[in-house]
Amino acid sequence: MTAALCLSGCLAGCAQSVDPIERLGKKAAQKVRTHAPPVDAYRRWGLRAPLAAAPVPPAPSVPRPAVRAAGPGLPPVVDRVPTRDKVVFLTFDDGAEKDPRFVDMVRELRLPVSVFLTDSVVGPGYAHFGRLRAVGASVQNHTLDHPYLPGLPYAGQRAEICGQQEKLKERFGIRPRLFRPPYGDYNDDTLRAAADCGIAAVVLSREAERLRAGDILYCPEGVSGVTLTAATTKILNRIQKQGFTVARLEDYL
Repeated sequence: MTAALCLSGCLAGCAQSVDPIERLGKKAAQKVRTHAPPVDAYRRWGLRAPLAAAPVPPAPSVPRPAVRAAGPGLPPVVDRVPTRDKVVFLTFDDGAEKDPRFVDMVRELRLPVSVFLTDSVVGPGYAHFGRLRAVGASVQNHTLDHPYLPGLPYAGQRAEICGQQEKLKERFGIRPRLFRPPYGDYNDDTLRAAADCGIAAVVLSREAERLRAGDILYCPEGVSGVTLTAATTKILNRIQKQGFTVARLEDYL
């Protein structure tokens, strides 16, 4: 109870000033995406060909392939979305890498990406992710402090997930629908806590070399000195070589 009270107090009293661009919403992002990318943008970012446009997502009224819930009242756990479209989904974790060139890359390629943010890792860098969101990226939940969740009791897990929901609501005016557990590890308490915090799906990732339609991919950030833009270029070339393109995860899940 003491820990919960401390967390509540911090969330209520420790808010930092917010860059106005952080609160740009869905309409602003959609406006950015209506402009065609420069014809030579793909060459500037190391691609062999332009990135194919993703199919138009189905209207909300159109039934979609079902994603099975983990249990009654619990969100589904997914590393692949059932679809026949030749698309995969590109995700990033934590928020440690804040390369400003990545914002340019996402804007120029109109690249639909999802970033799962950890508050203690992002630190004072939320404005960077506000700029990413303004050019079309979506922001999702990756806990407050990146703990090994199965090692915590239910109350601790709920504080980590709901606490980051509140942080992101403060910063961007939205509550994420998607959650990725640190290290990909979770248990039944994680799923219960995620449901209680308003999470619609727990998102993992796939690492198979041969891609399949609907795979959720994870792009590592700044590993072995490789920049985030270089790592993204590498994975985009693999996606193109295998005949896929990148779609927005939230349009399918």
